Amino acid sequence: MLRKLLPVIVMLAGIVGVSTANAHGPSRLKVSESVTINAPADKVWKTVGAFDSLSWLPPVTKVVMESGNPTEKGAVRVVYVGDQSVTEEIKRYNPDAMMLKYKITKENTALLPVTNYQSTIKVKAEGDKSIVTWKAGFYRGYPNNDPPENLNDATAISAITGLYKAGLDNLKAEMEK
Repeated sequence: MLRKLLPVIVMLAGIVGVSTANAHGPSRLKVSESVTINAPADKVWKTVGAFDSLSWLPPVTKVVMESGNPTEKGAVRVVYVGDQSVTEEIKRYNPDAMMLKYKITKENTALLPVTNYQSTIKVKAEGDKSIVTWKAGFYRGYPNNDPPENLNDATAISAITGLYKAGLDNLKAEMEK
């Protein structure tokens, strides 16, 4: 009986495998950027770890705390660039390790062409200098196959990379004054 069914099972497995491969959506994308700053880690962390302020991030025009303590898990902020905004929530805050992990909970692909964005920013002491690493995992802004150019993988990676580089360059300039 099994011998008679084996060709049918193999054929069905092949059909399922082909349809599953074609149905595969976007892959999780990752970006990681770092900068060395000629300033003590505590000073840099004081700025980077302030969830209620992004004064060091050039495109941000204002940050409004929506709920919670800006040094505790669950705190929520709304980050504005002009009239556009995204809402972010702290997932982990560890001042001893100088690490902040957060995620976007209310997306705006017109502002940032990504979905399911989660990020970690960390400051590490390196003698009297600091190394700041900012990394993220996310999906492109368009979840289905054949995304428009403004919401594809390349655009999502470029947007996050550009944001991180601009932010870290400005942070370095501010901290080294």
